[in-house]
Amino acid sequence: MHKIVVEVSDQERAKKFWTEVVGFEVTTDAPYGDDGGRWVEVTSADGMTALVLSTMSEDAKNPEVRDELPTANFFFYADDIEKTYEELSSKGVEFPARPEKQPWGWWAMFTDSEGNRFALSERNPTS
Repeated sequence: MHKIVVEVSDQERAKKFWTEVVGFEVTTDAPYGDDGGRWVEVTSADGMTALVLSTMSEDAKNPEVRDELPTANFFFYADDIEKTYEELSSKGVEFPARPEKQPWGWWAMFTDSEGNRFALSERNPTS
């Protein structure tokens, strides 16, 4: 299982996007910290990927501290990228372009409710 922290500005909106649109399930939604924050975690239907939908902390807004925090770039995989593209597009997910062939295989990019961009790649490309 992979767990990834995704920075969001609105946890409720992000939770709705990932559960109602993409099909993840809420696995944790609980108070966190002394400042009224929440730990919101959603998990893919196959249980292989969990996203922590995290609001930016005050520390992360400070440029001196932000430079010490990790950043990530990751891919979601689909068995059939064209089918996944069509399903997500029909639910209002924004893709800047249709899936296209690259030297490493088929891929596309989509945007979540918070403006984060994610890569989508075909798991075992056949052509």
